[in-house]
Amino acid sequence: MRILIKRDILFHHLSAPVLDTGLLNQLKEFKQHGKCTCYDHSIAVAKTALFLSMILPFRFKQKQLVKGALLHDYFLYDWHKVKLEKLHGFHHPKIAAENAHRDFKITKIEENIIRRHMFPLTPIPPKYRESVLVTISDKYCATKEVFVALGHKIRGLHPATHIANTVAFLLAFLPWR
Repeated sequence: MRILIKRDILFHHLSAPVLDTGLLNQLKEFKQHGKCTCYDHSIAVAKTALFLSMILPFRFKQKQLVKGALLHDYFLYDWHKVKLEKLHGFHHPKIAAENAHRDFKITKIEENIIRRHMFPLTPIPPKYRESVLVTISDKYCATKEVFVALGHKIRGLHPATHIANTVAFLLAFLPWR
């Protein structure tokens, strides 16, 4: 329990420069997964990645980890309604990186986090530890949000069914060769 309190204090400190600009608030207007907004999803990914960075036996650049995680879906449109030439899942990391460059000063690590968070859907893997951690956190949070939304739609399912569905979903994304 104490580690979550430490995480929240550290998150507040590290996220303030990005959250205080108000630009990220635009993400509150767009749905991400189920009833979750892009803003709430980005906060969840950043907190999950920060928590993992605190418990794993590696050193992470936590300031860049949090900033990159907060901006990883900074594409600023409702992907459920906008028609793009390319599929959203493949194209939005580039758009998010361009928007982040325009509105914030971002480092190479933060740019890599944003551009590579959709791996393996996008073919180039993350380059930095921080990018890998955000990629994993993004998959975890997205899966959780989707199944929470499905749980609201499919009432009465046994909890084991939800677990089995989550495992099946995650296995579908493993690079089988």
